[in-house]
Amino acid sequence: MEDNKPQRKQGSSAGVRRFEEKSKIRQWYAVQTYAGYEEAVARYLKQRVDSLAMNDKIFNIIVPKEKMIKVKSGKRQTVEEKLYPGYVLVEMIMNEDSWYVVRNTPRVTGFVGSDSTDPTPLSKAEVDALLARVGKEESRVNLDLRMGDLVKIIDGPFKDYDGKISEVDEEKGRIKVMVPILGRETAVELDSLQVKKI
Repeated sequence: MEDNKPQRKQGSSAGVRRFEEKSKIRQWYAVQTYAGYEEAVARYLKQRVDSLAMNDKIFNIIVPKEKMIKVKSGKRQTVEEKLYPGYVLVEMIMNEDSWYVVRNTPRVTGFVGSDSTDPTPLSKAEVDALLARVGKEESRVNLDLRMGDLVKIIDGPFKDYDGKISEVDEEKGRIKVMVPILGRETAVELDSLQVKKI
């Protein structure tokens, strides 16, 4: 009967000792990938874990993303953006075999840490903060409007007025526009959908 575990070159005795302390602890590690291949790496790695029967050593593989509301061309869209382009997070028990499986996945360039042969796990605080961001429904509004932009008001009582943005509140998706009313600059608070850039 064939052994399904990954075949690898024998490491030095120092390499074996390196993983002894970590061999029973389940922790999260950041894995660096080629930019733009994060999803592919996560997919490849999941396939390798299944085919090499490493489910008892490698547990979760995620590409950290958060949902954001973007306002572009007057329309609100919910999009997912990668928190750390070029990185995949892997929850695993670090030993020679699990290190080898992850490290030799196509398009993986290495583990994050001062020495990629001895990866440094993420701290519990870092993981908790990351997972909290990933789990949020919608994180914030990402507007393509900035302070100082000239805009035309396209909706509401000030429709067809031109003005200059004096304040942007990305969390609420609202802006303040300085509009000339009766010869005076007056601040008008608007929803970002009520204006378009000039």
